[in-house]
Amino acid sequence: MVQRLTYRRRHSYHTKSNRTRIVKTPGGRLVYQYVKKAASHPKCPISGSVLNGLPQRRPMDLSNKRLSKKNKTVHRAYGGHLSHAVVRERIVRAFLIEEQKIVKKVLKLQKAKAAKA
Repeated sequence: MVQRLTYRRRHSYHTKSNRTRIVKTPGGRLVYQYVKKAASHPKCPISGSVLNGLPQRRPMDLSNKRLSKKNKTVHRAYGGHLSHAVVRERIVRAFLIEEQKIVKKVLKLQKAKAAKA
């Protein structure tokens, strides 16, 4: 006859947060062992790509008690939040906008100079 199993905690419903597996103890008994939820990789909110250099952890494990700040960031502008490609694109875009402003200014000066002459 098969041994009956009961949950070891008070949560009695078969939900995602109450997943278990059956394990045989050294004494020969079958007991439930609780399985933690799988953690997902942190992703860039803009490109949706996986952020490299960051651990794949559950939110509770990212607290400062369990994981220090140096393990949760990348030493770069927006490191640990945006992907390198997005940061690069933003820097290039900002540079090109500034260049465009300078070009407009120069053209305006040349036009004013030509109108004077």
